[in-house]
Amino acid sequence: MSAVTRETVPPAGRDDDLRRDLVVLSLEPWDEVWRRNQHLVAGLLATDPSLRVLFVEPPVDHLHDLRRGASPTLGRRLRRLGPDDGAPEGRAWAYRPTKWLPRRLDPAGDDRRARGVARVARRLGMADPVLWVNDPDGAAVLRATGWRALYDVTDDWLQAVREPAEHERVRAAEQVLVERCAEVVVCSPTLARTKGAARPVTLLTNAVDVDAYRTPVPRPADLPDEDYAVYVGTLHPDRLDVDACLRLATHLRATGARLVLVGPPLLDALDVTRLEAAGALLLGARPAALVPGYLQHAGALVVPHVVDEFTDSLDPIKLYEYLAVGRPVVSTPVAGFRDQPADRVTTASAQNLADAVVRVLAEPRPAGVGPAPADVPRWSDRVQEMAAVLARVRATR
Repeated sequence: MSAVTRETVPPAGRDDDLRRDLVVLSLEPWDEVWRRNQHLVAGLLATDPSLRVLFVEPPVDHLHDLRRGASPTLGRRLRRLGPDDGAPEGRAWAYRPTKWLPRRLDPAGDDRRARGVARVARRLGMADPVLWVNDPDGAAVLRATGWRALYDVTDDWLQAVREPAEHERVRAAEQVLVERCAEVVVCSPTLARTKGAARPVTLLTNAVDVDAYRTPVPRPADLPDEDYAVYVGTLHPDRLDVDACLRLATHLRATGARLVLVGPPLLDALDVTRLEAAGALLLGARPAALVPGYLQHAGALVVPHVVDEFTDSLDPIKLYEYLAVGRPVVSTPVAGFRDQPADRVTTASAQNLADAVVRVLAEPRPAGVGPAPADVPRWSDRVQEMAAVLARVRATR
């Protein structure tokens, strides 16, 4: 990844009308742990040679990093993406602003960062891009620019447990987005019902690269020698039921197996220590290309998620990844997983999850990739659907 200098920023020219410019305000950075935004944007770039993308990552927040015991994140500002990042050369950039102070001390910070996004877009020659908002804080950019926009809702943050002031701030930002965006896209049927009550929305669920997950790969060297159950995903306190994980890790350890957690750890330091003391193996984030190996060699794929109104709004990408691999799946009754037939997913309460996983691990079955349902959606299909949404947004004034 190379930093962008003035020499690498393309000047505006006579071909401006032939270009399709897109500014994406993402809830996650563009890194090796691919989520919905990266899959869709990379697919759009691959299928539309006229498309250029400015991918705006969440701001660096030094104080938040320090509060949760993490090392401060280094600001990366503007950088050019290329083939090593999964993007074509010269048509995609990532930009990460910095949040220097909490909002209560710097209430103008969101508007200042919004103006910064607009300046970076102009520097790249993006005079009239389409704005793709995934982060509700992107309402500030919409207000500052008036760009044609779509709101891609992947989490119902109004249902997350937050302080009243934060809840009201998010509510006001989402109201701006729902009222002013030309299109609203949602990732789950629950979001289609809640966000579609006031205006038309487009349901565009998540998906998986089926071929990548079904191609056998070697067992990763950092896995334990014993049998294991694995969870792949961000270890986020809004989603992961830490107490259920502790019970599961303890039960598995007693049977000679291990709980393996693969994904960026956003838990506080105490919860990480408790999980490791119970026998869980926390491997941290792994590049997306390596994830199939952790799933293909597992005795069970687990989803120890909290069950509440927030998780009911989600459409977990891991649902499609787990189904594509065809290994046994055991989950708490969360959205997506609880709707699957019993031959695909075993559901159990948080209190009974550990016993269910132990039973599944005791059942004899062939190793490696198992049978997968024929109806597992592919990212290539979702890319086409998002391209149609973007075309409708571009057609608006």
